[in-house]
Amino acid sequence: MNILEYENYQEKISHGDPLFPYITYLCSIPLDFPCVPLHWHDEMEIVYIKKGKGKVTVDFKQYTVEEGTIALILPGQLHSIEQFEDASMEYENIIFHPNILISKKADTCNSDFFQPLLAGNVYLPQLLTPDLPFYTEIAACVDANDEICKTKPAGYQLFIKSQLFLLFYLLFHKYSKKNVPGKDLKSLEKMKLILKYIENHYMEKITIADIAQEVGLSSSHFMKYFKNTMGTSFIEYLNEYRLTMASRLLVSSDSSILAIASEVGFDNLSYFNRSFKKRFGQTPREYRKQ
Repeated sequence: MNILEYENYQEKISHGDPLFPYITYLCSIPLDFPCVPLHWHDEMEIVYIKKGKGKVTVDFKQYTVEEGTIALILPGQLHSIEQFEDASMEYENIIFHPNILISKKADTCNSDFFQPLLAGNVYLPQLLTPDLPFYTEIAACVDANDEICKTKPAGYQLFIKSQLFLLFYLLFHKYSKKNVPGKDLKSLEKMKLILKYIENHYMEKITIADIAQEVGLSSSHFMKYFKNTMGTSFIEYLNEYRLTMASRLLVSSDSSILAIASEVGFDNLSYFNRSFKKRFGQTPREYRKQ
């Protein structure tokens, strides 16, 4: 698959089969794409590392992951997937809407388990590794769903839901905790607004004053907040995001390099070429030909 297919998974869930929003992809970094930038969505996501080593960041906490690791990402959590040094990583990406597990009428599964989980009142581990209790049983649930998705026999949706319920039973039974401290929720919500603004406007000229005003901060406070929260400056992050978008367009469109540079927000081709080569170790032209 390519990164544009990956990025459009929400649309595929909504329009492909709205009655059963469950989809899975096999991805490889950096073979398919260099990284998955920080983002969030309303679906649950399971990242199951099949081979190699990489980095997964969830709500600003970075984890080094390797073969066998299963990362559980809840709706609304900020997350990204990146290469670890020069290592490559192959992983299964499973995305599904929690509504497939939640009854429209009040029931115990919803009120005692899923609602508290989605509201942030119950904590489940972010990562599951092969050395943990019940890992084999949890991994078997994911593997079984992967296997049945290859053929999708009649009634396969029932099987998938049964395995998801079993998976969450094991998680709640063994690992659930209450009131686990985390990042300040207001800070997370503010950063989600900033990232959504970048996602919607990266192709335009964005000033620090504009985006600071968008989230109700002064320019100086915004720069300090962004640096402290993200570990990089706003300008560095914006350039990284634009370069990632450019790398996707280089392999998915026939547009000229000048047009792509302009489309992702660079108004100087020489600066774009230098920045791209510094980031990817290749010129845009070389990257497109690989």
